[in-house]
Amino acid sequence: METKPPFPPFDPESAKLKVRLAEDGWNSRDPKRVALSYSEDTRWRNRAEFITGRAAVEAFLQRKWVREIDYRLIKELWAFTGSRIAVRFAYEWRDDSGSWFRSYGNENWEFNEAGLMTHRHASINDLPIKESERKYHWPLGRRPDDHPGLTDLGL
Repeated sequence: METKPPFPPFDPESAKLKVRLAEDGWNSRDPKRVALSYSEDTRWRNRAEFITGRAAVEAFLQRKWVREIDYRLIKELWAFTGSRIAVRFAYEWRDDSGSWFRSYGNENWEFNEAGLMTHRHASINDLPIKESERKYHWPLGRRPDDHPGLTDLGL
């Protein structure tokens, strides 16, 4: 059986770790790697798009990271109980014309006993920014442990 620790029910430490592991995965921008965190029958609402199944998640992420260039994400635990976690997040990216954006949002997650996400509901807003207004300057990949989080950045 596939598993993705930590497993529910979550406590403060395991919920925070689950959020950081998700952030690290998404910052890899590897659709296949990220999709493995979701159950085969996962159900998503991402903005106005409804996605069902791991294969559809992988295809969605492939499209996303072609469009959202130089993607860097920070997630922060908002709340948790049992098998559910709520996060807030912000990420920065540019489009193929060089315009920069910061996207803000909230996600509600639900996990099965194997630690795979079965539901993801995301609400996201995009804010055009100037390149000089960027706050995320680490090399592409995992956010360094000493880089400020959302609260520390005042976001």
